[in-house]
Amino acid sequence: MGTLHTVNKSPFQNQTLLSCLAHAKDGDAILMIEDGVYGATSGTTVSDALASKSANVTLYVLGADLAARGIDAGRMAAGVTSVDYEGFVDLAADHDRVQNWL
Repeated sequence: MGTLHTVNKSPFQNQTLLSCLAHAKDGDAILMIEDGVYGATSGTTVSDALASKSANVTLYVLGADLAARGIDAGRMAAGVTSVDYEGFVDLAADHDRVQNWL
């Protein structure tokens, strides 16, 4: 299976998530962790970019990091799936490589 991309920076502080979206290939997965979870919220300029890529790339967010930042899971953008730590490990094991976007 392709690449698991992890993004840990807020898309409202830098362009890391947008760069990741531009470089992700069909079949890849993107997991937003730490402050990167802000990119998973709906109704933002970033949510449009997520929606345009969601047909070809699987989008995930680490649920514990959403909760730690007080973000309600109901605010997630369409097409984003919440995973727990076990799900994070499964994603890493299921992909050929992991690319960290710092």
